[in-house]
Amino acid sequence: MAKRHGYAVLSALVALVLVLSGAIYLAVAADDGTPRGTLADDRPHHGTAAPASAGTWVGAWATAPVGGEPGTEVTGLAGRSVRNVVHASTGGTSARVTLSNLYGRSPLTLTHASLALSAGDGAAAAAETMRRLTFDGSADVVIPAGGQAVSDAVPLAVPHGADVLVTTYSPAPSGPVTYHPHARQTSYLATGDRTEDATGTAYTEQTPYWRYLTALDVLSKEADGTVVAFGDSITDGISSTSGANHRWPDILSGRLHNALEKGAQPPRYSVVNEGISGNQVLADGLGRPAENQSGLGRFGRDVLGRTDVRAVVIDLGVNDILRNPRRADPDRIVTGLRTLVRQAHGRGLKVVGATLMPFKGHRGYTPGREAVRRQINAEIRAGGVYDAVVDFDRALRDPYDPRRLRPEYDCGDHLHPSDLGYRTMAEVFDLRTLDGAGQTEL
Repeated sequence: MAKRHGYAVLSALVALVLVLSGAIYLAVAADDGTPRGTLADDRPHHGTAAPASAGTWVGAWATAPVGGEPGTEVTGLAGRSVRNVVHASTGGTSARVTLSNLYGRSPLTLTHASLALSAGDGAAAAAETMRRLTFDGSADVVIPAGGQAVSDAVPLAVPHGADVLVTTYSPAPSGPVTYHPHARQTSYLATGDRTEDATGTAYTEQTPYWRYLTALDVLSKEADGTVVAFGDSITDGISSTSGANHRWPDILSGRLHNALEKGAQPPRYSVVNEGISGNQVLADGLGRPAENQSGLGRFGRDVLGRTDVRAVVIDLGVNDILRNPRRADPDRIVTGLRTLVRQAHGRGLKVVGATLMPFKGHRGYTPGREAVRRQINAEIRAGGVYDAVVDFDRALRDPYDPRRLRPEYDCGDHLHPSDLGYRTMAEVFDLRTLDGAGQTEL
């Protein structure tokens, strides 16, 4: 009897160990973001789950949703495939995307989504990199009005600087399409479900917009965190060469990557761009929800909500000056900037702030507005607003007339930089200022 009792106890212990081991395995799989479901249909597809792998999830690309696309108020883009082209600021071994229906007025049904590397020619994809995207294991996802959805991770080697194609198909009307209008990148539309069409031949319509897509994350061994560039049209890169990735955040990303390759020790960060043309610190645009939401209103979504953000660069305030029908209040603008900094510090983020660049010659210039700009810059340079300062004003202003941009840095409208101006902005940036946590109080 004693021997049989001993065997029974031993068997129970072995069974308990097996149950616990299984539970630990499932927990690890869930933490890795691996979906547990399978595709709900039998369409041919490539792998949909990322294997366990070393690395850190960081933002490789992002953009801010701006509003509802004009002309899509009733039908949305029903029956169309949308192929967004985006540029990865860091490499990784797996990828996932965020899709937004922030400005939709009804649920957005997507029945097919894919991710692939560009073949380097228009809408064509490298066929071997085509991956079907799933959401909690399902190929279909319904995103409620005002909501967003994050895909499951897919295994895909995404090189630094690669162009990535993210394609979605919606079969039914959904109301306004959430979009970013000033992409400075050509994307594509096709009729019908052409989501996994690698040839790109069906994508006959070009578009300067990004639609639905707001983030591309990668599981990276190159980066340990994300830097968010937060600003207006100057950060959005509105006057840079389309398709060339000449916005200053693009060039800052390249500097960080190149410094690591040369053996230097800058922070190991990716860079994502959350600039919106016309954005202000204090004032929202029209609509409900507000289109072109203020910096104060969108900071939680576009900065604090990004993947593993470690630092933020703020270049915002010039539109508060230019769009105020009377003389803008510099104290209110600076108070708004300090509010953003306090929110960032609440998450332990480092905040680098930019001085506001000159705009004499622009149609909105007045001596009174110039005085407000200088007053704000004096506060920034005095160290009472940000943890560190990048002096874009000093780097790009005309030494013979500091109220103007230097001619070679001016795109021609006397407000936005040329490609050379954007490059200079990124090159005067001290990469070391991105490192470390934010101060507890300013």
